[in-house]
Amino acid sequence: MWSDKSVFYQIYPLGFCGAPFENDGVQEHRILKVIDWIEHIKKLGADAIYFSPVFESDTHGYNTRDYKKIDCRLGTNEDFKKVCAELHKNGIKIVLDGVFNHVGRGFWAFRDVLQNRENSRYKDWFHINFGGNSNYNDGLWYEGWEGNYDLVKLNLRNEEVINHILDAVKYWVDEFDIDGLRLDVAYCLDRDFLKRLRWFTGTLKDEFLLLGELLHGDYNQFVNDEMCHSCTNYECYKGVYSSFNSMNMFEIVHSLLRQFGPENWTLYKGKHLLSFVDNHDVSRIASILQNPVHLPLVYAMIFGMPGIPCVYYGSEWGAKADKSEGDPALRACFDEPVENELTEWISKLADAHKNSDALVNGAFRSVVLQNKYCIFERKTDSERVMVAINASDEPVVAHFDAGCGTAVDLITGEPHDFGGGSELPPYSAQYWKMER
Repeated sequence: MWSDKSVFYQIYPLGFCGAPFENDGVQEHRILKVIDWIEHIKKLGADAIYFSPVFESDTHGYNTRDYKKIDCRLGTNEDFKKVCAELHKNGIKIVLDGVFNHVGRGFWAFRDVLQNRENSRYKDWFHINFGGNSNYNDGLWYEGWEGNYDLVKLNLRNEEVINHILDAVKYWVDEFDIDGLRLDVAYCLDRDFLKRLRWFTGTLKDEFLLLGELLHGDYNQFVNDEMCHSCTNYECYKGVYSSFNSMNMFEIVHSLLRQFGPENWTLYKGKHLLSFVDNHDVSRIASILQNPVHLPLVYAMIFGMPGIPCVYYGSEWGAKADKSEGDPALRACFDEPVENELTEWISKLADAHKNSDALVNGAFRSVVLQNKYCIFERKTDSERVMVAINASDEPVVAHFDAGCGTAVDLITGEPHDFGGGSELPPYSAQYWKMER
C-alpha cells in the first residue's frame, strides 16, 4: 500500500485559509493558498496530504451541506481541482475527510424533512421521530452525533443514502483524482456500510486508502481486509507525550510492545497505523510538552516507531495552541510557513523514514528500557535499525548486545561504534542502521 511508506501532512483547510467560522455564502478562492505551500511541504519530506473537510458546510466542515461542492469560503470545484493537480504533479498524494456518519442541518435532504415532515421522501435518510422535539425546537426529534444536534446522523442502512455517498466518492475520484479517505468517527459507522465502501473504492482506483478515525478499543474490529486499511493510533498519541512529561519511557514502549511486539498475542503486528503528536482536535504538542527541549524527540519517536508519521500544519515549527482556547485556536491561519531547526529536523527524520525498509515495515523489539531513555529495534529481512532516545539532561552510556560492531546514523550519516557501550547525549535521538 502506498500509504505504508508515506509521510503525511494534515491541513485543516477552513482554518488554514482563514475562512470565517460561519458560512457567509461569500465565495473566496482561498484554497489556492495550498499551492504556495507545496515547496515547504516537499522540503519537510511529506508526500501525502490529509485534508480535513473541504465541502460545503454550515460552520466547521463536519456539518456538511453538499458532498459535491467545495465550500464557497474555500473557492470553487475548479480551484480545488487545480490544487489537486499541482499536488499530484509534485508527487503528493491526496486524502480527503469522508464525513459519512452525519451531515449538517443545512444538508438539502434534512431541510426537506424540516419543511415537509412526514411527507418528505427523505425522512428515512435520518433517524426521525415526528412525535418528539429537538434542541432546535423543530417539532420533531432526530438523532445527532453524540448529542450534538448540529450533526444530523445519517441512516447508513438506507440504500439511497449509501448510493448518494458512493456517488459522491466516485465524483471526488473522477473530478479531483483523490487517493484515499480519512473516515471521520469511523467507530460510529455501520460495519456493513464500511465493507461496501471498501469494495466500492477498490473498483475506482488501485490502492485507494481508507483511514479510519478510531479513538479506543480493538482497532482490528475496523482495520482488516474488509474495512479500513489503517486508523489513527490514539493509544500511542497519548503515550508519546505522557512518557516525556512524566520522564517514563515505559509508558510508550509498553504500548508499542502491546501493539507491535514480538509476542504472538501482539495486536497489530504488520499493520501500519497513523502516528501523530497532534491534530485539529487536540492541543498542539508544543503546548502540551512540559520541557520544550523534548519537542524534536517526540517527532523522532513517531518517525521511528511502527506507523505512518503525520505532521499537523504549523506544528512543524513549534506553533502553540491549547484545546482550552477553543477549536478555532487549534486550526489557525498562518500567512506563510516558517522554517527553523525543528522543520529541518523533521525533514531529516522524514528522509530517514521513507528510505528505510526497517523503519517502514520492520518488526518492533525493545532492547534497552529505562525511565529516561530507551532503545528499540526495527527489523526486516533486509535491514535492521536501532532507535535510541534519551529524554534526560545528562548523557547516558547504554550497554547491550548490538549483534554487530558498527553502524551508521541514518540522520547524520556519521558512523557509530558499539565498542565499550553506546553513549546517548542529553536530549538526543539517533537512528542506527546496523552493519551486517
